[in-house]
Amino acid sequence: MYFTLQELIRSNEAAKRKIDNTPTFEVVDHLRELTEKVLEPLRAAYGMSINVSSGYRCPELNKAVGGSATSVHQIGYAADLQVNGSFNRFRDLVVEWFKKTGTRFDQILLERNKATGAMWIHIGLYNNAGQQRGQIKVMEV
Repeated sequence: MYFTLQELIRSNEAAKRKIDNTPTFEVVDHLRELTEKVLEPLRAAYGMSINVSSGYRCPELNKAVGGSATSVHQIGYAADLQVNGSFNRFRDLVVEWFKKTGTRFDQILLERNKATGAMWIHIGLYNNAGQQRGQIKVMEV
């Protein structure tokens, strides 16, 4: 396995603000499902390192970073991914991988920070209602 629980719960912001970002057992199960169904197979398809810039966020941390009140990061069903290589290549691979494999998902958000230019891909496996709507959106935050 390439992804660890520590990697999925790590947060510089939580450390800075002294926020306990320890997940519940239920959240750990959700993170495991996200990893097994999406993150590990994506990593194998990409063939290079994938970095989790944001995984699980407890409600306090989610609020501190300006996350949506309904963010599934709070229940362990989302991860924001970045790569050291070509972001465009990674973006295209992610979209094609989901189409080719038929892997179900709720949201793929291709996100860009207007202020810094940083780009990442948000992958949500389920929404809060347990749905997998298959939405792909481009967003600037």
